[in-house]
Amino acid sequence: MSDLQQRIEALYRSDVRGSVLLIVCLWATILFVLLMTWPYIPHGGIKLVVAVAAAAVLIFNTAAILAMLNHYKEDKDFIYGLDIKNADAARNRQS
Repeated sequence: MSDLQQRIEALYRSDVRGSVLLIVCLWATILFVLLMTWPYIPHGGIKLVVAVAAAAVLIFNTAAILAMLNHYKEDKDFIYGLDIKNADAARNRQS
């Protein structure tokens, strides 16, 4: 594997780790807020609306992040290769 390919893989793995961390934080935050506010919601109908809204936020945001990762995986040579070339060019200009 070439040096460029190794750098591309490292950047991609870093983005995957960050995305997984964001998904975990999203789920933890939404579920925490739902659990902490649940006793203060007086009406069953409102509880249903809140639960459905929370589920929609979790499902759609998780799906969007996973779709982004899939796109990154498909085009990682182009996406990260461009980033690396621009970072190298900026580093060369500074020295």
